[in-house]
Amino acid sequence: MAQKELTKIASFEGIQVTGVTISQSGRLFANFPRWHENLPFSVVEVSLNGEYKPYPNEAWNTWNGKPEENKFTCVQSVVAHENSLFVLDPASPMMKGVVGHAMLYEFDLTTDELVNKWTFDKNIAPEKSYLNDLRIDREAGKIYITESGVGAIVVLDLKTGKPRRLLDNHASTKSEDIWLTVEGERWVKEGEKPQMHADGIALSNDKKYLYYHALTGYNLYRVPTQALTDESLDEKALAGKVENLGKTTAPDGMMFDHLGNLYLGDLENNAIMCRTPEGELKTFVQDAEIKWPDTFTIDEQDNFYFTTSRIHEMEGDISDLDFNIYKVSLT
Repeated sequence: MAQKELTKIASFEGIQVTGVTISQSGRLFANFPRWHENLPFSVVEVSLNGEYKPYPNEAWNTWNGKPEENKFTCVQSVVAHENSLFVLDPASPMMKGVVGHAMLYEFDLTTDELVNKWTFDKNIAPEKSYLNDLRIDREAGKIYITESGVGAIVVLDLKTGKPRRLLDNHASTKSEDIWLTVEGERWVKEGEKPQMHADGIALSNDKKYLYYHALTGYNLYRVPTQALTDESLDEKALAGKVENLGKTTAPDGMMFDHLGNLYLGDLENNAIMCRTPEGELKTFVQDAEIKWPDTFTIDEQDNFYFTTSRIHEMEGDISDLDFNIYKVSLT
């Protein structure tokens, strides 16, 4: 396989980036969770020359040590969809527990104004939860969210505004009993074996299946979206609809391209994998610079963007570490 060339789009020294997304018009956004002190911003818009500015403005990105209305607390994910930017805020600074409530915001990309916000109470996003990433099906009026702190799938109904917490007692949303070895070293968090539950999420192109994966795990799962949205199914009936698609690498980000290939991070091997529609797993790109490939996005020209969040290097001083957004061509 020919080595694919990485193009660095932006670099953030000492500021850990997790999420990245590109709109249909080519606007690029990134986000930074509040996992360290003195975070200068939570969401930025990135220009093609690598410069960036707080989005939607500085006020939203000003943190005064407590949850406030229309201010970001701890943003984990940004997703551009149609003409909107969705910003997912699990509201758990330092991953120490939810303060206030987890939130989802929707901004209109024409006006850059807030057009919707949803609050997740403690039944949906309990104190130890961490809402992680999302996929949107506007036609069906549903947003699907992984919750990696305790392990669950949250389904938000856009018509009623009501969220439901599902599969929170199911093995598919839970960490597996494994140690990850990243860049040759066992990943340890505060002296413990990290357990990160449902994290990677992808919606099939026909919107019929939601794919998801624990971060500390090797098994890929999917469930029919029809089952997730059927409120007449009880817990056991819904569990019976979940399919284990077998072993993959341990990923963070996941995303489908328009051909139905599923891209998954390979945290342990500085790589991103591609799972074909037939289920074959291939290496898409591998490079020493791919330090914890976190979140993926694809533009209209089939360029694939990803962040390197270096989560395995998070403990201690990160001020001299570079966290990057890279681009690589799909073709």
